[in-house]
Amino acid sequence: MHLQTFAASQPFSLIILLFLAISLPTNSQEFSTELFKREMGRSERLTHLHFYLHEALRGDATAVVVAQAATTYTYRYRFGEVLVFDDRLTEGPNLSSRVVGRAQGMYAHADVEELGQLMAFNYVFTEGRFNGSTLSVLGRDTPLSAEREMSVVGGSNVFQFARGYVRMREYLDDLDRGVVVDEHDLYVLRY
Repeated sequence: MHLQTFAASQPFSLIILLFLAISLPTNSQEFSTELFKREMGRSERLTHLHFYLHEALRGDATAVVVAQAATTYTYRYRFGEVLVFDDRLTEGPNLSSRVVGRAQGMYAHADVEELGQLMAFNYVFTEGRFNGSTLSVLGRDTPLSAEREMSVVGGSNVFQFARGYVRMREYLDDLDRGVVVDEHDLYVLRY
């Protein structure tokens, strides 16, 4: 007899659970909206950052290949190759300049016909007023272009809700030594 009562009450219990599950996203959405309104109440300001990224491809390499397709080396621009990197960021173009942080992430050779890379990385600041903060970047990099741009899509700490762009220019490309230095200009809107 108890089994019949239990079986009869199961559809009702399922309806209650469904109702609760549907109502939960509404509550969390309201919380998210309130948090966003609170953050939006603060004024936005534009921050310009300027530094140099140093990448070593040989010796104590700061960029290494972690994956590649079987056909990668049949393409002129290594289509399908994926690298991770942890590059130094400095105030000036010389490696002896003051270090302000690291650029850490990955890029994939994602163009069959030219040197075009999909990049996803973080600027991790370790000095100065942005120490402990990060900025996240996503976009297409074409290293053979005179100037390139990618999107700043977010950040942490002082850069919560950040958005903007980074403009990069090659400062030095010494293939014999395996050293690349790029100049980075960031324009970031933040609260």
